[in-house]
Amino acid sequence: MSARSWAAVAAAVFLTTGLASAPSTAAPPAAPPAAAPSRPDAAPAKHGKPHGQHADLRKPRGTLLSARPLRTAAALPSARATYLVEYVSVGARDQKIRVTGTVSLPRGKAPRGGWRVLSWAHGTTGTADACAPSRDTVDGPAHDYLGGVDQTLDKWSGAGYVVAKTDYEGLGTPGDHPYINGPSAARTVADIVVAARQLDRHVGREWVAAGHSQGGHAALAAAAGPRKHRGTELLGAMSLAPGGVGLSQTAPYIKNNLPGAQAAIAFLPPLLLGAAAATDTVDADALVTDVAQPLLDAGRTGCMGAIREVAETLTPPQIFEPDADFGPLTAYLDSQDAVRFAPRVPTFVAAGTADTLVAKPGVDYLVSVLCGAAPPIDYSIYQGADHRAVVDQSYDATRAYADRLFRGRTPAGAAC
Repeated sequence: MSARSWAAVAAAVFLTTGLASAPSTAAPPAAPPAAAPSRPDAAPAKHGKPHGQHADLRKPRGTLLSARPLRTAAALPSARATYLVEYVSVGARDQKIRVTGTVSLPRGKAPRGGWRVLSWAHGTTGTADACAPSRDTVDGPAHDYLGGVDQTLDKWSGAGYVVAKTDYEGLGTPGDHPYINGPSAARTVADIVVAARQLDRHVGREWVAAGHSQGGHAALAAAAGPRKHRGTELLGAMSLAPGGVGLSQTAPYIKNNLPGAQAAIAFLPPLLLGAAAATDTVDADALVTDVAQPLLDAGRTGCMGAIREVAETLTPPQIFEPDADFGPLTAYLDSQDAVRFAPRVPTFVAAGTADTLVAKPGVDYLVSVLCGAAPPIDYSIYQGADHRAVVDQSYDATRAYADRLFRGRTPAGAAC
């Protein structure tokens, strides 16, 4: 099969990639894009006006701007305290931005050298501010997903880890969310660790990145970034059911009304709005018809549940303008494909055999690419695990993997 044909097949697998709060749909495996990996620490091109300008943004990346105790559903029960933090980072357009997130400090006395740090990257909740994990409540629009993940993250807290959870760029803060933008996500994941060390002097300098789905993509991007940053050192990364492979053909796939296109409609707003947030070459509103405009409106104001309600009223032929030019969108999404990231640190990847959102064959392919251009790669497969179940079922393995890194031992790299 040609690379072009494989890319079309990839869209069927990954048109739901990273949408952790979405229902499952079966799909065929993903396949290789042709370009070489890029480096998330390279500065993105500047486009348009920067978001969220403020005097505080003259400060360095990772500067802690504010912190206050948090006692909502976003707080981890086993933590001594959870804080809502705001800090400085750099966005997809290479501009200084304000980012929010949470930092949960463990109970007990910190060990010599400080507490170990897990910087967590979340799966897709939506692109509106209400979808930010730090804003989660027991009846919140994304709690069905976030609440389940937090049960696993609470185990990390109980094991003595600081758990830092970024909201990403544009979720709960000024500006739009550049969904599946690797460089932006990687920086927010790294910078919250720097901010956490200003929150409490017992937070250690060494950390590991971990994430699920969209966050699995972010963890890989972080692994491809600098190991050392403002007094911190990244030891390794753990990418669970990683998203972001083969998304470049999603729009043409839906326009051509191929099998699975109807189910994919609900997943367009994060892709279109996220691309438009990252680059002026993509105009999301110009691509869709007037009939489909409410779909984008739902993406701007609601989370995935609200988007699905609108998507159910539409059919694939109603979505795109007849003369819609997918070139800029395709090029942008291809530039952010997960296979573009070459990790510089040991990396653990997980997949579930019952995952129909990020299908195992696509993760197999991703791992094969990573093995050709990266440090040790370990790959664990969880029999019968669906998209969400991978998070909890991989806990024992990821904990052991992280503990090994903090002890200064290099993982085996058994996948390669």
